[in-house]
Amino acid sequence: MVRMLWISIWLLYLSAPVTDLVSGGHSLGTRLLGGLGLAAFVAWYLVLVFRTARPMPVRRVLLSLAVLATQAMVLSLTLGREWLVLFVYVAISSGAALPARYARWTVLGTTALLAVTANAVPGGTAYLAGLLIPALMGGFAMVGVRALIRTTIELREARATVAQLAANEERLRMARDLHDLLGHSLSLITLKSELAGRMLPGQPQEAARQVADIEQVSRQALVDVREAVSGYRRPTLPGELAGARTALAAAGVLADLPSPPSDDLPEEVESALAWSLREAVTNVVRHSGAKRCRVTLETRQTLDGPVLELTVTDDGPAGGPSTFGNGLTGLTERLTALGGGLSAGSPGRSGFALTARVPLGSRP
Repeated sequence: MVRMLWISIWLLYLSAPVTDLVSGGHSLGTRLLGGLGLAAFVAWYLVLVFRTARPMPVRRVLLSLAVLATQAMVLSLTLGREWLVLFVYVAISSGAALPARYARWTVLGTTALLAVTANAVPGGTAYLAGLLIPALMGGFAMVGVRALIRTTIELREARATVAQLAANEERLRMARDLHDLLGHSLSLITLKSELAGRMLPGQPQEAARQVADIEQVSRQALVDVREAVSGYRRPTLPGELAGARTALAAAGVLADLPSPPSDDLPEEVESALAWSLREAVTNVVRHSGAKRCRVTLETRQTLDGPVLELTVTDDGPAGGPSTFGNGLTGLTERLTALGGGLSAGSPGRSGFALTARVPLGSRP
């Protein structure tokens, strides 16, 4: 309906040929042939303009425009100068149906053909001045409208793509959060369950204490998962340092942990380092077989500015080449988004070290 209303504005120019058919003094046969010719011209024009929403081969469009131009020229030469207005429709349809690189030439060519036909029609030069500007302006205006429509379509497609990417990024964030949360908590629950099993039946009180810890960890994991799903959870370094001390003690690993930072850190920086600490301690408890774990938190000055560096090392037996699983891959993505980085590997013949770096930037 909107397109029909837009096209109807241009159809007002047909008043001149219609008036000529009604009161132009033509014979009945001429009126019938002229009416049929005008109806065929309008029908061909409407089909061409309405199909611009669908991609059409350029050759087919050029052939259609040639048919329209031929009809306009034949009707103008046979019926008179009032029919020269049909060339305006040819220019408009060429601007609406052809790409800009073709339309700028077809609009000019249609205008030139209008000028030539007007000189061949008796009294046509008197109408020429009033038709050249509508033909040129209407044709090039439709070129702009076509470009605007295509730009709008591309923007809608880009908006849909951005929405899809945002949804994928949110799913990736949820996957990282759930892995970090459940991996740490379930590892601790498994470890304490094994301890409770070994303590039974000889040490029922100690086993009961381990079961109580399991209940507490399970409840906290449930809370963490709910907060992560809601998108509000931001782990803190003091909380993760306390959790690391508990997890390492339960695994029988001697922990050497730093004090929490006294300065207020940006939320994104603290969250990334807290996730790094959790993942590193979880790997120490589950995979390292270490007896000692050392955590350091230092601020280093680099050429790019101050960098906060978290390092977790253990003295477990050296393994093979380090490969990044889901946890370390997720950490790398978090740190990279903040301009930082992650390195992990064996520093020597034994042990394993994980280092997370985050730039501090300009801090107050």
